[in-house]
Amino acid sequence: MREIFAGMPWWVKWIAVPVIALVVFGGLLVSILQVVFSLLFKVLVFVALVGGLIYVVRKFTASSSSRSDW
Repeated sequence: MREIFAGMPWWVKWIAVPVIALVVFGGLLVSILQVVFSLLFKVLVFVALVGGLIYVVRKFTASSSSRSDW
């Protein structure tokens, strides 16, 4: 690989090749990031809903058990 880039100017190695790689693989990278962020968002929503459910159930059972003590 070094032999290929040996005679090339610096801007080919550091500007042109990364730009070409982003153009070719950019759609793939965006779709992978979209899937990762979508899964992360769904996990956060799930954790929030389960936490809210646990809070409501504990609040309800605590208030109902204190009423039965009367």
